[in-house]
Amino acid sequence: MSITSNRPHSDRRVSTIFLVLLAVMGASAGALWTDWGNARFGVFMFVVAGWLVSLCLHEYAHARTALHGGDISVGTKGYLTLNPLKYTHPVYSFIMPLVFIILGGIALPGGAVFIERGRIQGKWKHSAISAAGPAVNAASALVLLVVLALVPTPTAVGPANFYSALGYLALLQLMAAILNLLPVPGLDGYGIIEPWLSYDNRRAFAGIAPYGMIIVFLLLWNSTINSWFFNTVIFNLMRWFGQSWTYAQFGNYLFHFFNLNLGGIFGH
Repeated sequence: MSITSNRPHSDRRVSTIFLVLLAVMGASAGALWTDWGNARFGVFMFVVAGWLVSLCLHEYAHARTALHGGDISVGTKGYLTLNPLKYTHPVYSFIMPLVFIILGGIALPGGAVFIERGRIQGKWKHSAISAAGPAVNAASALVLLVVLALVPTPTAVGPANFYSALGYLALLQLMAAILNLLPVPGLDGYGIIEPWLSYDNRRAFAGIAPYGMIIVFLLLWNSTINSWFFNTVIFNLMRWFGQSWTYAQFGNYLFHFFNLNLGGIFGH
């Protein structure tokens, strides 16, 4: 047996960048739990790192599902390494979603992996590829919310700040899952139903796809839509999980430490 036969394939080896993001999450979580350093900066770093990790996993899920669907090219493109720099549109998929949560607290993952759809046969496989990303966000939200529902009410400042960071990250994951499932061209919700549309309809909607994420962001910037979405949809979902909404509110307050007077999601 050759020495190299047991080595992981280079196109599936976890990238150093992803490991660094995990390290930042761990370090900031430890600082928050022990009440070391500036709590607001700690929450900011934890949520940003956690959000970027979830974006990597979101895109990985698309690529991995495509691989099993028949597109073996995702490996050579580096999509299975969890390296954000390997995706086709790093700015559209990572920088813009990060700016969105910093400025307005609106969580919208962007599409980043280029799937060679011609290699994939079957409408259900195409729909599954699009659904895989939001499924990661939904699963992440559920895990975080269950944790928050099970933990006892903290009596120390450090754990309270840590749970607030978890609450805000859970809210972002829940928001990302819901918004990305909207049937808007450019989002995964549209990608799920697109294979089932006629050719003429797909062609008509193709021109809207590059602006889908911006359209949703601008709609949520409207105070009426924003208030309904967060105070009705998100609140009613999160209240099933104990104090998660309270944690999310305080986490939002701590996260926006730079005070740009934009208020975040709860300020609209």
